[in-house]
Amino acid sequence: MRYSPISRFRGTLLGALLGESLANGGIQSQTDLDLGRMAVLGSESLIALGRLDLDDWIARQQEESLHSAATDDISIKIILATLPVALFFHENPIKLRQNLLHVLKIWDDDPVVRDGTLAVGYAIALALTERLDPLTLIPQTISFLGQTSTSIPKKLLKVQNLLEQGSGLSRAQTEFTREEKLSNTVAMAFYCFLSTLEDFRLAVLRATYNGNSKVQDATCLSSQATGAITGALSGAYNGINGIPVNWQVLLLQKNSPTWGLTSFSQMLKLTDAFVAVWSGVYDLALNPKELTEEGCEVALLSVYAAPRVIRSR
Repeated sequence: MRYSPISRFRGTLLGALLGESLANGGIQSQTDLDLGRMAVLGSESLIALGRLDLDDWIARQQEESLHSAATDDISIKIILATLPVALFFHENPIKLRQNLLHVLKIWDDDPVVRDGTLAVGYAIALALTERLDPLTLIPQTISFLGQTSTSIPKKLLKVQNLLEQGSGLSRAQTEFTREEKLSNTVAMAFYCFLSTLEDFRLAVLRATYNGNSKVQDATCLSSQATGAITGALSGAYNGINGIPVNWQVLLLQKNSPTWGLTSFSQMLKLTDAFVAVWSGVYDLALNPKELTEEGCEVALLSVYAAPRVIRSR
């Protein structure tokens, strides 16, 4: 395996955070906090229950008065909130699709949001299982979407054509920033990711670049969404080791609230706990009463198994 699962999980979430942060100059709006917080609450729910439970997701959001309706502003970034589901069920394409569609029921049923979520989730799944081939990713993704009336498959085919022609960033920006649509945001993110596959830094910088006058006309929210999706895709593919160390250090030194958490360090701990639950690691501290021997707690317990045998599913 090229990169460990924990490196790719960290890379996905940190990549999304960095992509969003670079687009808005490091200043978080309330929409950013709400959507980032939704992703965090979703992760916490999966950690606590070891499965997807919509009632628990909704209850956690309502407890913090987060908006669940898919307004125009929120629809373009719902994909961020579904990242934990894409990570948790990435090994099985059938379960991945079922659970992504299931979690989208929290918001209004928007076909474009649905297809965008499926496309990004599937690409992340291929990256995590090391089956992502840049030459076949887009045809595979379109096949995964199935029959649909949205424009996302056509937009992804345009991305494929641009890549085959060796078209530059300016051409792609002109193609996908003519109007403010989620389908254009997803397409632009796929272009930035696939055109600089092995370079996380360059992919995110291209996704958040505002030098084109047409890009400047687009809303800041679109730029943040493009940066976040590109960062998640590239982070899943390149792992946390592919993210520039100086960017990581700056986040650690800044130590400011991140997506509703108290610090960036806390976000890393949350990701580690998420990976532990996904992999089936048993946390003795969470279940001390279940491990007893004649009324006395076991002082030391080591469990060994072949890969993928122990799971919490």
